[in-house]
Amino acid sequence: MKHTKVTLLAAAIAGAAAVSTTHVQADEFIEALTGGEAFGDFRLRYETVDQDKKLNLKDAKALTLRSRLGYKTGDYYGFSGLLEFEDSRSIAGIDDYNDTVGNGTDYSVIADPGVTEVDQAFIQYKMEGLTAKLGRQVIAYDNQRFVGHVGWRQDRQTFNALSADYMPVEGLSLKYAYINKRNRIFAEEKDLRSKDHLLNASYATPLGKLTGYAYLLELDDDTDNSLDTYGVRLSGSADVSDLKLLYTGEYATQESESGSNKYDANFYFVEGGVAIFGITTKVGYEVLGSDDGNYGFSTPLATAHKFNGWTDQFLSTPAEGLKDLYASVGGKLFGGKWSVTYHDFTADEETATVEDLGKEIDLVYSKKFGKHYNAGVKYATYTAGDEAAGKVDTDKFWLWVGLSF
Repeated sequence: MKHTKVTLLAAAIAGAAAVSTTHVQADEFIEALTGGEAFGDFRLRYETVDQDKKLNLKDAKALTLRSRLGYKTGDYYGFSGLLEFEDSRSIAGIDDYNDTVGNGTDYSVIADPGVTEVDQAFIQYKMEGLTAKLGRQVIAYDNQRFVGHVGWRQDRQTFNALSADYMPVEGLSLKYAYINKRNRIFAEEKDLRSKDHLLNASYATPLGKLTGYAYLLELDDDTDNSLDTYGVRLSGSADVSDLKLLYTGEYATQESESGSNKYDANFYFVEGGVAIFGITTKVGYEVLGSDDGNYGFSTPLATAHKFNGWTDQFLSTPAEGLKDLYASVGGKLFGGKWSVTYHDFTADEETATVEDLGKEIDLVYSKKFGKHYNAGVKYATYTAGDEAAGKVDTDKFWLWVGLSF
């Protein structure tokens, strides 16, 4: 009888301890949910597009407001969550533009359709060099030449994905993502189901950051298709007296298959620069190759606006491929940043009618005001080359103000 009483007492103590632990964990969970932080980002932007009248399109103008509001929870044993909403809409009745989803088709394109949607919604686990996310999220690798968020547009690109970033040792980063939906910049109507595998590994060497990658893309649309890209990239800098030398080199090869059509193309990129007395000058040469004039190297997940000119003439690579020889200079002025870039475009596979793909000049000035505010002005002018290339002279102008917290 005595042993029975001792056993019952021990069980009662154990039960009380379990209840206490459960209460503590419940309190910690509630604290993690309520102890997070809210955040927001707003951008009001005026944009105009003026194109040669050969296209029979009216000049476009748009005043749009992009609003993002979100909440990030606190940490609960390595787990956290994030939920963010995004809204983009034209205001003040300034909406004379083709928004890419069927409105204003007699105007030039400004790819900012009206939309209200969930921008991000994911659960994150973070512990000892590992960060894993499951849900709708931003994914951006390296300089976003192949995988990015297209943050310049008002409806940012995100992905429904499982992603992981692991740093087993200092200087080594291993990244993987499986994407089953591409939430593109054209609102939900043009989102794409996919079965994409992204692999990216980088290591900090004495010469700079060395990166190898494999991006294996496939649309989930019941067709036989694939777009596989394998590449390597080195980017670094070196201090020489009062100079800072900047250098980047990259090479990639691509295989595209769509039904019975199969193509191969290569990508080359080299850039060198010098920074001195607050002024940075760069010269670069990028080649998006062609397969005998039938197919141009493709980067469907990229933040393409960053590359090959801001008038967005080459968001899709022409079948003849593209060579972009450019030079830029930039620095700081009145507490802000400025830059000027000149592009000279030619075809990778020249034909009897297509060789010169045009020229472009891009200018920008932006500035932050305090911790939360920013503003900027940007202008791009493109001069078309050979008529058979199908391009026309295009001018674009942007003026914006922003608030973030």
